[in-house]
Amino acid sequence: MNKLPIVIGKSITFICRSLNLGQGSTWPGHIALLLNPNFIKDTLKKTETKIILVAGTNGKTTTGKLIKSILQESGKRVFLNQSGANLLNGIASAIISASELSGRLKRGYAIFEVDENTLPLILNQITPDYLIALNLFRDQLDRYGEIDKIARTWKKSFDNLTSSSTLVLNADDPLISFLSESTSAKVVFFGLNNDQFVTNDEQNAADSIYCLYCGSKLSYRKIFFSHLGDWSCTNCGHKRPVLNISESGKSFLSGTYNVYNVLASTLLSQVIGIKKTDVEKSIAAFKPAFGRQEIIRKGDKEVQIFLSKNPTSFNESLKTIQQLGGKNLLIVLNDRIPDGKDISWIWDTNIEFLSKGIKNISVSGDRAHEMALRMKYAGLENFLVEPNLEKAIEKTLISATGSLYILPTYSAMLEARKILTGRKIL
Repeated sequence: MNKLPIVIGKSITFICRSLNLGQGSTWPGHIALLLNPNFIKDTLKKTETKIILVAGTNGKTTTGKLIKSILQESGKRVFLNQSGANLLNGIASAIISASELSGRLKRGYAIFEVDENTLPLILNQITPDYLIALNLFRDQLDRYGEIDKIARTWKKSFDNLTSSSTLVLNADDPLISFLSESTSAKVVFFGLNNDQFVTNDEQNAADSIYCLYCGSKLSYRKIFFSHLGDWSCTNCGHKRPVLNISESGKSFLSGTYNVYNVLASTLLSQVIGIKKTDVEKSIAAFKPAFGRQEIIRKGDKEVQIFLSKNPTSFNESLKTIQQLGGKNLLIVLNDRIPDGKDISWIWDTNIEFLSKGIKNISVSGDRAHEMALRMKYAGLENFLVEPNLEKAIEKTLISATGSLYILPTYSAMLEARKILTGRKIL
């Protein structure tokens, strides 16, 4: 029953790539699901492929690619859905791409980056062998709603998992820790203990400060960023679980948020039984996924893209750029469907604290003027406003001494990459 969707899907992918219309990462799956709504379930249940799901607001793409690199280093056959194609059609498209024309899927592991709203839907269709839950932050409130609502929805799905699944959870996020309360799945935890990652509370924009068990305000011994840290509730007694891992191999990825991605990937690899040397070798050689600290050369200049789509990712990107000594910054704010129509989140960013030292600043995108207003309220004066992204990149590069750092929302990131590289990624 799935042979026809696979043949049609592969044909669409071939046409898209041949005509430089993208990578065919969504339409093949969209058509397959129209032909057979149970395409994903029907295909995966006939295979021995181990299923790894990666969920969370920030870090899914980097973590998924890290896991793929580690598994391939250890000799496993792996496939991964395209970054950003993390809805059901993107997952179906990845299955089509990895399948033979006969419908057989001969891969040892499938890694699926999963959208927050899609996770309960995919858990209705398949039972994962492993599920990584990275974090929950405010993101696209007009689409997702508040994060405590997402956590409770996830919990209902997690409670239906059996001991055949293993949950790899971020213990530092109280919303993620909450998911382990009543599940039958095996559970392991990653988190931080090193004081070098502790942040200044006055500069911290927390997304969740109340206990999901009893509603009381949480206390923190250490805060690493946003609401992630060594937390406890003095009212009901719940606290950060004991960590299975808090240190990993060295990585060239910058930022505290990437330390979490590396920890999650390392812990999963340990659970699977991958050799420590393979894990460390993969992490040390890892190159960022597109738009996630990816470096692109434009003439004699380097451009580095930091996807920044919500208050937490924006704040952490700015902090990381400061740590790297960056002097040239282009912020691109769009409000298209992939970004979320509500841009009120820009007022929850810590741009007042984190823009110091960056001399050459430009603002672009569909909502460039709204971001410019936010920067005016932050006390910033000398910056360029150019809504046309191609012109903004050109002007900022001309005046840039050293690397240019771009902080775009999701659709803006795709647009910036196309301008810089001359091709579409999705």
